Amino acid sequence: MRGWSIPLGRWVGVEMRVHIFFPLLALVCFGISAGDGWQRGLALFLILVAAVAVRETARLLVAAWLGLRLRAVLLLPIGGLFAYANPESQEISNQGGGQFAIALAGPLANIATALMLAACILGASADVPLFSLPLITSAHLLRSLVWMQLFLGVLHFLPAYPLDFGRLLRGGFAHKHGFAPAGRASAGLGQVIALAIMLGGMLLHSPWLILAGFFIMIGAQIEDQGVFFQSVVDTVRMREVMLTDFATLSASDTLADALVRCVHSLQEDFPVVRGPQLVGIVSRQRIVDALRSDGNGYIQSVMSRAFQVAKPEDTLGTTIRRLTAGHGLALIPVTESGRVVGIVSVQNLMSSMSLLSEQRRMEREDARQDSGD
Repeated sequence: MRGWSIPLGRWVGVEMRVHIFFPLLALVCFGISAGDGWQRGLALFLILVAAVAVRETARLLVAAWLGLRLRAVLLLPIGGLFAYANPESQEISNQGGGQFAIALAGPLANIATALMLAACILGASADVPLFSLPLITSAHLLRSLVWMQLFLGVLHFLPAYPLDFGRLLRGGFAHKHGFAPAGRASAGLGQVIALAIMLGGMLLHSPWLILAGFFIMIGAQIEDQGVFFQSVVDTVRMREVMLTDFATLSASDTLADALVRCVHSLQEDFPVVRGPQLVGIVSRQRIVDALRSDGNGYIQSVMSRAFQVAKPEDTLGTTIRRLTAGHGLALIPVTESGRVVGIVSVQNLMSSMSLLSEQRRMEREDARQDSGD
């Protein structure tokens, strides 16, 4: 989610991000309303933002009601993409009543809002041309306010992943064929439908259909990448990517002695042991800062006792969730019978994954050659 997105901070413990094309859509609104003034273009963009806000607020409320733990939300003009903080929340959102509740919350909220706005507008003045064409235009913002909500709600009944109805189709397909194949098939179908919507928008001269198709395609690509990444990290074990050549520090080491060890190591973070047992973690920078501020002392006085450990048979996906949700953890020791047998850090993870991918590719080529012989 971090690629091509802008952070908006944490709201109620959930990281909120907006895709970079979302704010740039304001320029498109300015272009559409060129004859009506930039102020109306800005108002049209804010009407779209309001429709997305209604949709995502309803989905977040349903997620909270279901007890789902969210890690992040990526906002697109067609709605938000959820990243869950634990596998249990992911599972609830992909099956049973939870799946239908999450899928229906957004469209129903937009459609209900559109109907209430239409009732209020017509109740205040029956002369408002709600059904005149074009339905969404900067020339008539009240009409656009109603139809933008309705357009976003109805859009999600299309069977295009990652739209809501597309998610339901993926869930049904996943029960029969597995999550990863279902994700790939749904993302592919979503891209085909997105292309069809864009072509339809060109034929009908509708910029909103073109934009909807464009952002459905972006959302499908993001979800496809997420499915591929998930399928990889759930098959890789820690013993395959952990560093086995690493340095440890003792809790009784002085900071000055530890600094000497740091000079001769490429590690940024070190497991701290007492005998064979892991007792803490300390960073190179923490050692330097402690020496500067308080002078020499012992590692046990500056090490962090808040850490998590992994087992060699744990999946990479489990460890990544610990790294991203573990209060700024930069290193996770891999232990066996209480003894540190490896480490995994953000610093080395990408390098290890790249090398593992190359190793697996060579093994597949060797296996094909052996079968050919």
